[in-house]
Amino acid sequence: MAYKSLRAFIDALDKAGELIRIKTFVDPILEIAEITDRVSKTADRNKALLFENTGTGFPLLINSMGNEHRMCMALGVNKLDDVAADIENLLKTLSAPKNTILEKLAMLPQLGKFASWMPKVVSGRGECQQVVMEKPDLSKLPILKCWPKDGGRFITLPAIHTKDLNTGIRNIGMYRMQVFEDTMTAMHWHKHKVSARHYNEYKKLGKMMPVAVALGGDPVYTYAATAPLPDNVDEYMLAGFLRKKRVELVKCITQPELEVPTDADIIIEGYIDPNEEMIWEGPFGDHTGYYSLPDWYPRFHVTAITHKKDAVYPATIVGIPPQEDAWIGKATERIFLAPIKMTMVPEIKDMNMPVEGVFHNLVSVSINKEYAGQGQKVMNAMWGAGQMMFNKILVMADGDVDLNDYKSLAQYVFNNLNPATDVYFSQGPMDVLDHSCSKLGFGGKMCIDGTKKWEEEMTTPLLPFKINAQFSVEKIKTNFPEIVAINDSLARKHDIPVLSVAVKKDKPNHVASLHESICKLDEMQGIKMILYVEHTVDANDIPDTLWRFCNNLDPRRDHLYGGKDRNILGLDGTRKYKSLDGFERPWPNVIAADEATIQSVDAKWNELGLGALIPSPSLKYQHQMYGQEAEVAE
Repeated sequence: MAYKSLRAFIDALDKAGELIRIKTFVDPILEIAEITDRVSKTADRNKALLFENTGTGFPLLINSMGNEHRMCMALGVNKLDDVAADIENLLKTLSAPKNTILEKLAMLPQLGKFASWMPKVVSGRGECQQVVMEKPDLSKLPILKCWPKDGGRFITLPAIHTKDLNTGIRNIGMYRMQVFEDTMTAMHWHKHKVSARHYNEYKKLGKMMPVAVALGGDPVYTYAATAPLPDNVDEYMLAGFLRKKRVELVKCITQPELEVPTDADIIIEGYIDPNEEMIWEGPFGDHTGYYSLPDWYPRFHVTAITHKKDAVYPATIVGIPPQEDAWIGKATERIFLAPIKMTMVPEIKDMNMPVEGVFHNLVSVSINKEYAGQGQKVMNAMWGAGQMMFNKILVMADGDVDLNDYKSLAQYVFNNLNPATDVYFSQGPMDVLDHSCSKLGFGGKMCIDGTKKWEEEMTTPLLPFKINAQFSVEKIKTNFPEIVAINDSLARKHDIPVLSVAVKKDKPNHVASLHESICKLDEMQGIKMILYVEHTVDANDIPDTLWRFCNNLDPRRDHLYGGKDRNILGLDGTRKYKSLDGFERPWPNVIAADEATIQSVDAKWNELGLGALIPSPSLKYQHQMYGQEAEVAE
């Protein structure tokens, strides 16, 4: 389904009961983000929010794709798997052998549909150019500052258009933009991104790089800008396929080398001078739930701002999950499952990215297993598949296990797991935002092969697990006073041989020595894995424990084996220190709202039309912070 405009999508959300209009003035500096964080984390009250009074001439839409229903509405489907089925059918049709003239002729309607999805440049000006700012000024837009230690205001939902200098092939990506002046931002693209490669080509030749930023329009444009497409595949072709209608583009006014959607709400045109000194950008409260720390990025200079007469400014916030980006990621998980199956990993059945894993950190897959070693074959294929190269922890199962039933999945995996032989460690490229890596963008990976083992893969029989009758949390805590809490609920209630341990470490190699000592206890018999987190984390809150653990772990560096047969795997998901761990990189802080913002939102809550007060989610995390700065002091 194609939406004629962002306003049309807003009307559809309103009609579906998925939108709340807020007429009271709310400050784009911290307050809008705090309100959105409360709403997006409250499942039964999670709505899209339209802030109609932002102190500017533009209303602001946020959390518009923040649950499964709204994500499906944005893509025009009943369920996300419908898109995967469409792609799978298309790929099968295109790749099937055509032996007769009739079979070839039968392909013509399909090819005609394909052609009708291709983007088209139209002449004249578009709706997005109905109003041209006499003097471009970013301060006229309700650009958010989301978290207290953010470096400034950030454009958070931009579709950024660049072109390959040599081929002219377009790329649309989504990279945050910190505002420094009324006509200048940073352009935060990581070295792995296509636009960064475009920039490098301009830099080699010393040429000015045109850039255009589109905000709003059909929500499919926003999704397509985030999609992990292969290089040289136009994101607007994917958008055309999803909306079953081509995207019409118009040339920019001051950067005519670039084209943007005619029905976008706001266009920001400009350029990057690759010969210019970069700017120190950040910090920024990021989707990992931690601040991403400052670094050098190119300066983007604004040459024009145009917009529709009734333009809406779209935005999002990211932070401690769940947030809106979790559903954008879930759409990617479902949509790109079919291409992965058909082109790279044919034995894969399903894939799941739990929200606590913040996309790349934790991925589970199920496969059709037909021979010994097939799990390792899939592991290597997955780590070589596009953005799956950033995956940190890969959990593998087979058979009919449901990846969405986490308890059943864990029971199946650990019933089939010998930690000494069935956990594999590697290293490779990692997300630049992964703060646990000893080196920026390069770190460890781990695959937990929980598939049913063939005879060739077995070393010792795997016995059913029951927690030792002598196991006592209080006894272990008494013997090891640095342990603040132990969560044994998975082992005791569900026969899953995993413990979560919160530890206050205060000496070098503390977790390693603690693990060695714990594993010598007789009552640890049968336990297969211990997840260590720092003492401020509530070990009995499994989602939070998993989120913190996945962020702080470099599996290759931080794994420990203990026990008589070295078959109890310890994984150190605590914060790493220079003094205790020899960790040389800066460590970021956990994101939380400040007290002043929480109080200001509490004070105006009754004016917002959002029902009973939702307490700030940040209250849960304030005690987990390491002081108040974005970067943690040693």
